[in-house]
Amino acid sequence: MAPGVAPAPLRVLLVLLAVAARPAAAWDLWALRCGFSADCECGFEPDLRGLEFDLATNLVGQPLVRQQVMKGLRGFLENPNPVKPLVMSFHGSTGTGKTYVSSMLIRYLFQRGLQSPYVHHFSPIVHFPHAELIEQYKESLKRWIQGNLTNCGRSAFLFDEMDKMHPGLIDVIIPFLGPSWVVYGTNYRKAIFIFISNAGGEQINNVTLALWRARKDREEISLQDLEPAISKAVFENPQSGFWKSGIINEHLIDFVVPFLPLKHHHVKQCVISELVQQGLEVRPGVVQEVADSIPYFPEEEKLFSSTGCKTVASRISFFF
Repeated sequence: MAPGVAPAPLRVLLVLLAVAARPAAAWDLWALRCGFSADCECGFEPDLRGLEFDLATNLVGQPLVRQQVMKGLRGFLENPNPVKPLVMSFHGSTGTGKTYVSSMLIRYLFQRGLQSPYVHHFSPIVHFPHAELIEQYKESLKRWIQGNLTNCGRSAFLFDEMDKMHPGLIDVIIPFLGPSWVVYGTNYRKAIFIFISNAGGEQINNVTLALWRARKDREEISLQDLEPAISKAVFENPQSGFWKSGIINEHLIDFVVPFLPLKHHHVKQCVISELVQQGLEVRPGVVQEVADSIPYFPEEEKLFSSTGCKTVASRISFFF
């Protein structure tokens, strides 16, 4: 390490603290300007019709996701003065579309999508890698969120891989998720928080499989069928970022969004979409071979893809 250069974890903290500690005068000037202009919307231009069409056209095998996401956004955006921020929690196995949907959602809400300065993405592996620094992480995360909400009440915060978040860390943002906190100069209740997690994926898969064996159609699966299993797996797991979390105890999550495991014909749809995206010819034989090359479970029926559509893009090159 070069002389005078801080260790990697400390550099992450320093960056977060530097931004969050921007002089109060700067925040005050912004708040004053926001009171007299449309700048407080911060490039927030929701296109719910476009989002709904894109979800219906390009998201495969996830009827509950379309239902929950659109219901949550419509109710939230139709209220000019929401009582609290919109909080969603996405759960499901790898490759089922959680990151895809969160990116799509942001793209239809903000002018610059994920590149917007008002969209903030956190990963525990990147931003909070060391358990021994959890207290510093708590302070920097709290200051980062408060500073950015002061800058723009229409901010969005995405927390990826919540199953890898250190238990207790996420509770520092509880004051920003409820109806009672005051952030000077802005209506923070217009913010959006999205939690993304693989936790609960195995339980969702097991319930979906049991319902399939009971001859219940995928489209008939309800949130009530899945919520108890998700709750037990996610919120009662000592390894989960939500373990004994006040976010759960205070009922601050508005919408739990379960992502179902994908079947063989869903994977084929993913293959076709990827071929089109790469500008390659859609050959039925290639589509079949790529879909067949992916492992499926359970061993007897081989019903659901073990990796969803996650490895589709990387597999296509082997068949051209």
